[in-house]
Amino acid sequence: MRIPVPEHVLPAAELGTVHFIGIGGAGLSAIARIMAQRGLRVQGSDARDSDVLASLRAEGIECFVGQNGEHLAGVDTVIASTAVREDNPEILEAQRAGVRLWPRSAGLASLMAPPAVTVAVAGTHGKTTTTAMLTCALQGAGADPSFAIGAEIPSLGTNARAGADDIFVVEADESDGAFLHYHPQVALVTNVDADHLDVWGSVEAYERAFADFIATVETAVVLVIDDPGAERLAEVARSAGLRVVTVGLDTPADVTAHGLRVEGGSTLLTAVVDGVSEPLELAVPGRHYAQDALLALAAGSVLGHEPAALARGLGAYAGAARRMEYKGEAGGVRVYDSYAHHPTELVADLAAARQVADGARLVAVFQPHLVSRTRIFGSLMGQALSAADEVAVVDIYLAREDPDPEVTAQLVADAVTGVPAHAIGPVGEAADRLMTLVRPGDVVVTLGAGDITEVGPRLLASLESR
Repeated sequence: MRIPVPEHVLPAAELGTVHFIGIGGAGLSAIARIMAQRGLRVQGSDARDSDVLASLRAEGIECFVGQNGEHLAGVDTVIASTAVREDNPEILEAQRAGVRLWPRSAGLASLMAPPAVTVAVAGTHGKTTTTAMLTCALQGAGADPSFAIGAEIPSLGTNARAGADDIFVVEADESDGAFLHYHPQVALVTNVDADHLDVWGSVEAYERAFADFIATVETAVVLVIDDPGAERLAEVARSAGLRVVTVGLDTPADVTAHGLRVEGGSTLLTAVVDGVSEPLELAVPGRHYAQDALLALAAGSVLGHEPAALARGLGAYAGAARRMEYKGEAGGVRVYDSYAHHPTELVADLAAARQVADGARLVAVFQPHLVSRTRIFGSLMGQALSAADEVAVVDIYLAREDPDPEVTAQLVADAVTGVPAHAIGPVGEAADRLMTLVRPGDVVVTLGAGDITEVGPRLLASLESR
């Protein structure tokens, strides 16, 4: 559901009691946590119980399972996930009662009132990792920033926290235009690679949204000049009078690196900042993580911190939930889980998985996310998955959309070339189907933005019992 952002976003302290519809999601749970830590009365609901709801309850936030208009008694502000539909009973009650009804972006923007120095991390891919890396880097340099991240970060112990310093590091999502409402002092751009065309309508409109985002920035932009889409934004930023700091692995840039190598589950490189070399060892495998780390290092330097101290913090980053997350081993099979759902993300994570597999057979289990995205990118998804040794594709995760009989998992499976590929049906049956495909020594990676994340643990349990 698209809810308009008000012309004037009140500071969070003036919102009264806040109710979140979809509080179990990464975005809303982050906002709820920070509001509660700042002293607001916060509550929320979600369609089903989860570990996230349990952790929120442990922090004193009341969480309901299921949606009911009665939950809004005494509520002053309602903040809703974009995945919520128009006929949701809590949406209908908020409209009937005339309660302030905001989208997620307005809720996050309400936390950015001065004296906060907002640092917004944008881009099609890598936002979560870069936001988390920058937060870890700043903590390593002795800062205590507030942060709101789109996933649980084990090394931080949470996805959000209200820090003691004025710096506020936020993951700035472009999927629904949220990032256009934050007006950050500093912005990071990882890349610009067409996505969410169901919202934006065209590649041109999607890229124009990033240019509009740059127009909201007050001071500085840090971007990966290796990426053509991000590189085009450099001139937009300079024309707006902003300081521009470039990062590159393949292209001459302000912050660069040499000696990049992936060894097992680690990535090693030597960063070069202002002509000074700084060794980096990252506890995550993959070239794309090196780019994210350089962005974090560059942004931390813009904020006035020493590269050596920032590098120490980056060394503490141990990955994010659903970002090539190791789930366990059973029956000689190692299982990892990834949020990758766009062809570019699939290419990057399967390349990293190939490094981790180190010669073992690689099995990719993919759940397409959204009918609209599969319609546009299904063939490219299949091509990307061809990097595995065997591919299984489960049914599309519909989220807020309705099914289309002409757009199915088979479309993706048919586009896989050179390796066996199977459309294996509902996600609930995937673990049983995989038991007939995997064998000892395999590395299995589950990929997708939906409930595919549940398949790995079920597969491990089945393998253990076998």
